[in-house]
Amino acid sequence: MISAGDFRNGITFEMDGNVVQVIEFQHVKPGKGAAFVRTKIKNVISGSVTEKTFSPTDKFPTAFVERKDMQYLYSDGDLYYFMDNESYEQIPINKSILGDNFAFVKENMEVKVLSYKGNVFGVEPPNFVELEVIATDPGFKGDTATNTTKPATVETGAEVKVPLFIEIGDRIKIDTRTGEYMERA
Repeated sequence: MISAGDFRNGITFEMDGNVVQVIEFQHVKPGKGAAFVRTKIKNVISGSVTEKTFSPTDKFPTAFVERKDMQYLYSDGDLYYFMDNESYEQIPINKSILGDNFAFVKENMEVKVLSYKGNVFGVEPPNFVELEVIATDPGFKGDTATNTTKPATVETGAEVKVPLFIEIGDRIKIDTRTGEYMERA
């Protein structure tokens, strides 16, 4: 059991028959009245985010989400196949379960498959990936204005905003959580 007073970012617990994860929390102690905990929680199965206020003494059962390292193998239509690194068992996961940040994952890349009581509900790619730029407009000499970007397509087909000096064939580092260019690799 976990009490609302012990909430931290990333903690998962069961509430009203759903598994939820704390995204943001704030302990509030007003001048008058009792203290409370203001949170932003995400339903890990459906992905919906809601704001909720709890009393610090509210208690909830802890939910243990299994994070298993797996290797992304290939896609076949709407099914994406992943291999367990220990048992070499392959599991198919429907495209609807994969998040937007999966656009930065290429074949044979290691990911974390998230499941609760045997039901897969998400796939976490690595926080940073290195990908090759396969299409972008050429940069022009003299374009040195700060923070000027152009669209570039990487080898997985995803589009990223990059600085003007990036050219086709360059390898770049991307933050998969935000989808932003980090640096040249």
